[in-house]
Amino acid sequence: MEGVTQEELKARLLKPLLRELQDGARDRVVVGGLEALVQNLARPFPKLLELFRGYGEKPQEERKRVLQEALRLLEGQGPSPKGQAQASSRRLAPSDPAHLLAPPQSRRKLAELGLRTVRDVLHHYPRRYEDRRTLPGARYLEEGQKATLAVKVLAKELVKTPRKGMQLVQVKAQDAWGWRITLVWFNQPWVLSQIEEGATLIVTGRVGRRNGLQLYVEHFEDEGTESLSTGRIVPIYPAKEGVSQAFLRRTVHRALELALPLPDPLEAYREDLGLMPYAEALKAIHFPEDEEALKRALLRLKFDEYLLLELKALLEAGGMVLGRSFRVEEAWVEAFKKALPFPLTRAQERVMGEIAKDMQSPRQMARLLQGDVGSGKTVVAAFALFLAAKNGAQGALMAPTEILARQHYQNLTRYLFPLGIRVELLLGSMTAKEKEAAMARLLSGEAQVAVGTHALIQEGVGFRDLGLAVVDEEHRFGVLQRRALLKLAKAPPDVLVMSATPIPRSLALTLYGDLEVSVLDEMPPGRVPVKTKVLPHRLRLQAYAFAREEVRKGHQVFVVAPAIEESEELDLKAATTLYEELKGLLPGVRLALLHGRMPAREKDEVMEAFRRGDYDLLVSTTVVEVGVDIPKATLIIVENAERFGLAQLHQLRGRVGRGGLQGYAIFIAGEAGQKTLKRLKILEESTDGFYIAEMDLKLRGPGELRGTRQSGYPELKLGDLAEDTGIIEKARALAKAIVDKDPTLDLPEHRALKEELRAQAERVGFREVI
Repeated sequence: MEGVTQEELKARLLKPLLRELQDGARDRVVVGGLEALVQNLARPFPKLLELFRGYGEKPQEERKRVLQEALRLLEGQGPSPKGQAQASSRRLAPSDPAHLLAPPQSRRKLAELGLRTVRDVLHHYPRRYEDRRTLPGARYLEEGQKATLAVKVLAKELVKTPRKGMQLVQVKAQDAWGWRITLVWFNQPWVLSQIEEGATLIVTGRVGRRNGLQLYVEHFEDEGTESLSTGRIVPIYPAKEGVSQAFLRRTVHRALELALPLPDPLEAYREDLGLMPYAEALKAIHFPEDEEALKRALLRLKFDEYLLLELKALLEAGGMVLGRSFRVEEAWVEAFKKALPFPLTRAQERVMGEIAKDMQSPRQMARLLQGDVGSGKTVVAAFALFLAAKNGAQGALMAPTEILARQHYQNLTRYLFPLGIRVELLLGSMTAKEKEAAMARLLSGEAQVAVGTHALIQEGVGFRDLGLAVVDEEHRFGVLQRRALLKLAKAPPDVLVMSATPIPRSLALTLYGDLEVSVLDEMPPGRVPVKTKVLPHRLRLQAYAFAREEVRKGHQVFVVAPAIEESEELDLKAATTLYEELKGLLPGVRLALLHGRMPAREKDEVMEAFRRGDYDLLVSTTVVEVGVDIPKATLIIVENAERFGLAQLHQLRGRVGRGGLQGYAIFIAGEAGQKTLKRLKILEESTDGFYIAEMDLKLRGPGELRGTRQSGYPELKLGDLAEDTGIIEKARALAKAIVDKDPTLDLPEHRALKEELRAQAERVGFREVI
C-alpha cells in the first residue's frame, strides 16, 4: 500500500489477529474472512500470506496455531529454529519470559509491574471487576454518580479556560441509544492524540450536569476491535501510570491462550476437595463467565495459596519429625493437680490433655499455646515440664527478658519443687561462677528444668538429656534462636511455644504452619476485668489527675509513649519528651523512664526497681507489652492510642490489675475522628483478647506474616485471613497429609506442587526448602 510503512501495516494487522485468537479462531471477526484481509494488508510479508493460505478451510485448532505463529512474526520474534510448522504449535511454559507475550515496544510495561515470567502474568490477579455485560445508557445517569459506559466519539477539541494553566479536553460522544454526553479531561492535552473520531470508548468517571450531561473521565480505553473490555465481567488489574487496562487484558488473555492447559498441582486431591480444575480457575479469575465461576475460581486459587504457605512451613520445619514417646500416668497427672494452690480451669484441663497426647506420641510435639494475659499458660507449661522430668528427661524454658525469666523461675519452682523437681536459673547477668555451677547441674542432670534467656543457647551450655523445649513469647525470638535451643538435645525434643498475644486462628495457622494450636480461652475465677476508657486528646489531663489519685492510694501507674514508627530513636524521643512533661505535671510523684535503647541489664534494673515500689509511675515505650507482674500497678495510660493495633493495646492493659486490685486502662486518642474512636471503643466493650484480635485483623489486616524474622513468606494475593479460617484449616490438613506421605514431594502426583514451591521461592527470594 503506497505511503504506508511496514510498521503501520503490522499495527493494522495486529488488532484483528488478536481479536480472532480471542474469539476462538472462528473466522467471523472480519467481513469476508480473515484470509482476504491478510491478502490485502500483508503483501510485504510473504510468510504471512503463505501462513493464511486456505485459512477458512482449516480446522479450528490449526487456525489457532496459524494465528500464534503470525503474531510471533509480526512482533519480531521470528519462527522457532525447528521450522515454521513446529513453531506454530509451540506453547509457552510458565517459566518462559513474560516479554514473549508482548510486542517489543510494550515489554518495558511488564517489567515495571514485576511480571518477569508467564507464570507471573497468569498470577497477576485483578484487584476488582466491573460488570459490563449491560452498560448503562447516558439517559439514566445521575449527577455525582460514578459510571462506566460505552460511547462513540463524534468530535473532539482542546479548550483553554480563563483560569491560568487550565486546559480541558472535551469529547462529544453518544451512546448506543443516541443519547449525547460530553467527556471531559482536565489538563491532559495528550488525550486528544489517543482518541479518534468514530472510535468506541469505554469510559469511567463522575457524572456532572453543568452545561448539559458530562462525564469527568478518570479512566478510558479504546474498545477497538477487541471484546475483552465490554459485554462481560471485566477485570481491573493493579497497574502503574502508562500501563493500560486494555494492554494488561490482552497480555493476560494471550498468556492463557499460549500457556494453558498447565499440570494441576492438586489433580490427585481436587475432586475429593470439591475444587475447580487449576486451568479453569486461572481462566475464570481473569475472565469469569458469571459470578458463580468467579466464586469457585477464588476458592480454588485461595486454597492453592494457603496450601503452598503451609507446605513451606512444614518442609522448613523438617516435616513430621520422629521424636521420643513419653509415658503419661494418671497418678502423675493427679499428683500435679493436687500440688497446685488453685483449681485448674476447664480450658487448662483441655490443653493439658492435648499436650499429654502429643507427648505420648512417637512424633515430636510442635505446639503453640495461646492464651490471654492471666489465662494460666505457665501452669500448663509446668505440667509439660513435669511430665518430661517424670520420664527422666530435662526441660528448658526460654524467655525474652531476664526479669520475665526470673518470674517464670519463681512460679515454676512454686509449682514443681513440692513434686521433687529442681528448677535451675541461667541468666547473662549472673557471675561466671554462678553460671558455671548452674551449667554443671544441667549437664549432670541434677537439675531437671532450666529457665533462662538467650543465655541458654550460649556456648558451653549443655544438658544430660533435653526432652522438652518451651519458648515463651516466641515472636520476641527469631526462628533460628528457637532452633539453637533444640540443637542442645541429643534427639528431637518436644516443643511448646507460648504466646500471650491473642492471634486469630486463621493467622495462627499461617504464622505457625509447623505448629498445632492450643488456646486457653477461659480466665481463672476471681480475675477482675480491667475497666477501660477512651478519651479524646483534649481531655488527657483528666487521665493524669486520675493517675495522681491512684498514686495517693499507694498504687502504681504505667504511661506508654506513642508508637511513632518502627524507629527506636523516634520512640525514645517520644518517651523522654513525655517523661519531662510529666515531671512538671505530677510533682511529688516518683517517675522512672524505660525505653528500647537501654541495655538489657539497665531495663531489667528499672523494671525490678518499679516492681519493688521504688517508683510510682513508669514512662515507657512498648517494651512493657511483655513484662512482669507488678501487683500494685492499677492504671495504664497510653498516649496516641490510635497508633497502636487493638491487640497491642489489649496486651498493654494486661499489665495492670494483676494483684487482685481493680485495674484501669485509659487510651488517649490523639485523633478524635469518628472512625478512630469507633475502633478504640471496641476495647471499652470487650476484654476478650481473641475477639479483639479478630476485629483488629478485620480492621487493619494481617500485615507481613512473619516480618523480618521469617523473611521470604509470600504475601497473600487472594487470601483474606479475616474470612478464610475454614479454607486454611483444610489446606493445612492436606499439607500435613502430603508431607507425612512424601516429605520430599518426589511422588508423581506431587511434582507440580514441588515446581510451584520452587517457582514461588524464585519470585519472592526465599531459599528452597526441597
